[in-house]
Amino acid sequence: MAAHETMKSLELAQFSRPQEITPDLRQELIDCWTAVSNTGGAVLAGGFPLPPVSARDVGPVVDQIVDGLDPRRGRLLVADVEGVLAGWLILRRDPHPLVTHCGVVNHVQTHTRFRGMGIGSAMMRRVPGIARDEMGLERLGLAARAGLGLEDFYGKLGWVEIGRWPAALRVAPGDDRDEILMSLDL
Repeated sequence: MAAHETMKSLELAQFSRPQEITPDLRQELIDCWTAVSNTGGAVLAGGFPLPPVSARDVGPVVDQIVDGLDPRRGRLLVADVEGVLAGWLILRRDPHPLVTHCGVVNHVQTHTRFRGMGIGSAMMRRVPGIARDEMGLERLGLAARAGLGLEDFYGKLGWVEIGRWPAALRVAPGDDRDEILMSLDL
């Protein structure tokens, strides 16, 4: 299937409450994250080990994310292509009182079967509207792992690199990467 055909059937859905996540969607989130992590994706979270990971590693972290959904504080954005989860991300309001006008985008991932089809770009183009219009946010931030071209991906979508934490991420022994901090004014 050509990329433009896939994009015709792309649907983005937003979830803001734990009870909205069905067991099937939960399993799709786990399967996506497992596949992304095990193919070298940059989406690694505290709470599970470096790859290879299994559903047993990822499931509890997905459950924590789902439990944190709240219309005021956290949203899950899911990309669906022809009834199949193609990608997802989390948008959160920063809980600290001094920065509640800011949000953070985490766990941006496109399932390995759908890479290169514009799924990640479509999700990231939708995020500012949700953040600004539905959550009342004024600025978004995210952190990305250097060495994968992610700063270029986000830069093309209007995000600006605001700093780096040199060698902050140890992907493997002898493979330290910068953590790239990026911002988007809404």
